Amino acid sequence: MTAGVTSYRNLEVWQFAVNWILLVYRASAGWPRDERFGLTSQVRRAAVSVASNIAEGAARRTTGEFLQFVGIARGSLAEAETQLIIAARLGYLEPDVESRLMTAADRISRMLVSLAAALRDRKGR
Repeated sequence: MTAGVTSYRNLEVWQFAVNWILLVYRASAGWPRDERFGLTSQVRRAAVSVASNIAEGAARRTTGEFLQFVGIARGSLAEAETQLIIAARLGYLEPDVESRLMTAADRISRMLVSLAAALRDRKGR
């Protein structure tokens, strides 16, 4: 684990990401059955990837590696957001649910940007 992080479970951004995954799973539970191996599976995997990459990065040996995995988490978040937008346009999400998911995703994104900045500062020392 990189210096300064006792456990990825203590990171607020990881906690928010895990809670967001639960929201994504609940929101996608009622999507059409024929999307089970398509959009439903894709958005769930992308959402899980956000928290998973934060955890994996925190468990790596160097700050640079952690920073790389934070970048991957941001990419997974953008992927999941795109899939949620598609789902909403297909009528699979109610506007209020879409708004709640996207607001939470935006918060996670900002937290990841802040974490990356802190890691770059630490790396530069």
